[in-house]
Amino acid sequence: MNSNDTPQTPHAYVGMWVTADGFIRQELLPNGRYDEARGNRRSAYTGRYTVTGSHLDYVDDTGFTATGDVRDGVLFHEHLVLYREDDPRAGQGASS
Repeated sequence: MNSNDTPQTPHAYVGMWVTADGFIRQELLPNGRYDEARGNRRSAYTGRYTVTGSHLDYVDDTGFTATGDVRDGVLFHEHLVLYREDDPRAGQGASS
């Protein structure tokens, strides 16, 4: 599972997650990487993540670590609450 050469089946959490105000946009990529934008700052944080059940462990490219949990379709990432991009609760002002 740790080999970059072995294709992985994407898990259910792959995709774009957005805060209610649209300021933070976190994309969970199928290759175990994430890319988080904040406001107009693209790739403000990038790194890798692993999923165990509904729990996510993040390691930023700078070495910073964080955790998250998905409950009832909502991603609780440290102090953030993120919704699927197509969820009506997700920020309508988000821009790419």
